[in-house]
Amino acid sequence: MEDKKESEYLSKKKAPLGTSHDQMPGLPEGMGLYNVSYGIPTLKEGKAGDIINPPKSRKQVDHESGDGQDLYKVSHHAYDVGETYDRKYNWQRVPKTSTFGVETPHDNDGIHVKKSLKWLYNTQTEKAAHIVSQRLEEFRERTQPQLGKVHDPIKDTMNVPSDHTFGVLFKPDDYGAGDLIHGRTPDNYMKRDEHQRAVLAAVRQHLKKSNYHHFNDLKSAFQFYDKDKSGKISIEELQAICEQLKLPVEDDLLNSLLSYCDVDGDKQIDYEEFCKFLNWQNAWQDELMYHQQTSQEMQEKEKLQTENLELPDIHKTTRQIDNAVGGWKTSSSTVNATVGRCRTKDWRSYGVPTIRSDLAAPRIRRISDRTNYGDESDAYGLINPSVYSKHGVHEKDFFQHRSPNEVHRVIDSVGIRMTAETFDALWRKAASQNPQGLVSVNSFKKVLDTMHADEQLTTQMQEV
Repeated sequence: MEDKKESEYLSKKKAPLGTSHDQMPGLPEGMGLYNVSYGIPTLKEGKAGDIINPPKSRKQVDHESGDGQDLYKVSHHAYDVGETYDRKYNWQRVPKTSTFGVETPHDNDGIHVKKSLKWLYNTQTEKAAHIVSQRLEEFRERTQPQLGKVHDPIKDTMNVPSDHTFGVLFKPDDYGAGDLIHGRTPDNYMKRDEHQRAVLAAVRQHLKKSNYHHFNDLKSAFQFYDKDKSGKISIEELQAICEQLKLPVEDDLLNSLLSYCDVDGDKQIDYEEFCKFLNWQNAWQDELMYHQQTSQEMQEKEKLQTENLELPDIHKTTRQIDNAVGGWKTSSSTVNATVGRCRTKDWRSYGVPTIRSDLAAPRIRRISDRTNYGDESDAYGLINPSVYSKHGVHEKDFFQHRSPNEVHRVIDSVGIRMTAETFDALWRKAASQNPQGLVSVNSFKKVLDTMHADEQLTTQMQEV
């Protein structure tokens, strides 16, 4: 009934839902919908590829395209790109390629076009300084990160200078990493001499940059002031000589260097050793000689090894970090290896342990409870998972208390067949081992293993 009601509408006839409308009522009688073709049939004269790329040479194509080109120039004014308009002038007196006027300078890169398209006002605006409000600039510095500066949104609320450092400064230790690795005694610490070595390196680098080569004059000046020919000179006289000869070293560095050279504390310095000490050229020469001696020693060492002779002892300077230290030990292993030490088993432990084995694991854990009660797998279990974990069975499933029916079903699925009397006897034995009388799969498995071991032992005794 609904279809008959809807069929009266024009939209139902001309545009039905989901299908095209029926075209048969508008056609003449006797004319089929799919049996009659309208129009003139198209003749296939060639392929589309031959029309787009005809099988002709380039010369033939250019010749055919040039036919009738002169007529198109007259009728359609169809000139080629760059072709001049032919006005039928007499070009006998003046060549046709001649030009009139002054040549306009141009650049193929288009730089002049760029300048002409850019207004002078915009160019001056880009070069001029941008004037902004002080309040706006302070807001940007406070809210937006600046290049090369740490973003500090609470800068206005801090009443401390910009280079202020919070916290307590710790006094550096007298020993370094190299001293700890090699176990040096306090008398042989090398870290405490780092300042003096840095002063010497700074003085030598300063002399090298200044290209100072008058060390012979400095030594002669020291000899002049040394009246008693003892080879030593006071610190005051040494400082006056350095200032007189314009030794390019700052006063602070020179004072630190002089105090470092005064080993005895008598304010007398060996000036000859002091000149060698300052000479940066000797430092490079000593290094070169050291490398040469090292190479010679290596050659002699190889030669002696081939001859199976005794090798001489080669002395080397002490470094802050020597070669790879073998046989290192941690502090915990050293303490634990002590013979006769106090036992720390019953000592009080401070802090919260990572594994809370002192707490009983709840039967139903909350989602937010991330405490490890010791019932989770450790790193070894994660790296080497058991065979049961592949089937979705974990360690807690073995220790979970189960009913006799569940344990009996597990035993049957494994393939172990036993009578009801045997199962009851094993169940009572496993329940007797638990104070609450509960049995898990693991405890029942231990009872089975014990029973199997007893049977094997009985069989062996009978055979004997």
